[in-house]
Amino acid sequence: WVFTKNAGHIQFTEEQMNWLRMIKDYIATSMNIEKDDFDNAPFVEKGGLMKVWNIFGDQLEEIVEELNVELIA
Repeated sequence: WVFTKNAGHIQFTEEQMNWLRMIKDYIATSMNIEKDDFDNAPFVEKGGLMKVWNIFGDQLEEIVEELNVELIA
């Protein structure tokens, strides 16, 4: 998923990649992620929902949806 996105018009920053790795790990153990989950560990230690929203902006909802589909399929 990341390679496909980076091959297009989206280029993730290092900070975004760190968050994407945390999201991937969370989905691997929890089977999905919702916006409310960003107020729980491990995300809250890094700034929680407000921080991830500042990093991804309007793309956050789309990213969460896509990762839930891609990583569970």
